[in-house]
Amino acid sequence: MSNKVRKAVFPAAGLGTRFLPATKASPKEMLPLVDKPLIQYSVEEAVASGIESILIITGRDKSAIENHFDISFELEHLLKEKGNIAMFEAVRAISDIAKISYTRQKQALGLGHAIYQAKDFVGDEPFAALLADDIVDAEKPALRQMIEVFDKYQAPVIATMQIAGEAISRFGVIDAEEIEPGVFLVKDMVEKPAYADAPSDLAIIGRYIFTPDIFEAIEQTKPGSGGEIQITDAMRLLLKKRPFYAVKLNGTRHDAGDKLGFLIATVEFALKRDDLAGEFREYLRSLKLD
Repeated sequence: MSNKVRKAVFPAAGLGTRFLPATKASPKEMLPLVDKPLIQYSVEEAVASGIESILIITGRDKSAIENHFDISFELEHLLKEKGNIAMFEAVRAISDIAKISYTRQKQALGLGHAIYQAKDFVGDEPFAALLADDIVDAEKPALRQMIEVFDKYQAPVIATMQIAGEAISRFGVIDAEEIEPGVFLVKDMVEKPAYADAPSDLAIIGRYIFTPDIFEAIEQTKPGSGGEIQITDAMRLLLKKRPFYAVKLNGTRHDAGDKLGFLIATVEFALKRDDLAGEFREYLRSLKLD
C-alpha cells in the first residue's frame, strides 16, 4: 500500500432536497458561493493539499459538474475575442485544476455506498473523501491539516469541529482521547445522538482520509433505513481492526448544504473579497435589522 494521500473522492450524487426547488434540475454542488460553485472550493482545497487525482461520484442530472471542469471552447474564444484575458485565464484555470474523472452512483443509497463506487479508482492507496457542501475556511487547507496527521500515524483520519448544545444531535459524534493538541485517538462514533447521550462535543464533518480496507468494511455494513449504507457504520466496523484518529480543524466550517448556513457563508465570503467587501459592508450597515 502506498503511504501517500494522492487521490480524493467527491460524492456528489445526492438529490439536494434541502435546496428544492433550486436543485430540481441543477446539482446542489453547483450552487454559487458568491461567484464560484461549492464543489470548486473543495476541489481547490484538495489540490492545495497535494491531491493529484480526483474522482467525482455523480448521478443523473449532474452533467453540469462535468461541464464546469471541462474546457469551454466557445466561452474561451469569446472572452479572448473581447480582450477579457483575466476572465479567460480564470475560466481556463478551472479546467486545468486537476486530473478529474467521474463515475455514476446509479442509486443514492447512502454515503458509504457512494464512497464504495471509488474502489477501482483508489486501488491499494489511502485516499481522501470530501463533501462539497462542507466549506472550511482555513489558513492552512483543512485537508492538508488532516494529511499531516495521516503522514504521522498512517491510519484513517476524521475531521471534527466543536458543536455547542443541542445542535450536536444533527451530527455523527466521536468518543475520543486527545493525544496531542487538536489530535484525538477515536474510541467510538455515534450517529446523531440525543444531546444528553453525546459522548463529546466533537462532531464529524465532511472530510475523511481512509485506508483501502474501508471498502471491505463497507461490504460488511448492513443497510439501514431506506436501504442506505452509512459510512459511520462502516467506520465503526473498521475501528475494531485498526486505530482511527480525528483532527479538530483550525478554521471556520460552513454547512453550505443548509439554507441558513449557505446564506451565512455567502456573507462571510463576500466580506473577504476586495472587489465586494467595501460596498457590501456599507449595505449591511444600512439595514434596519430591529
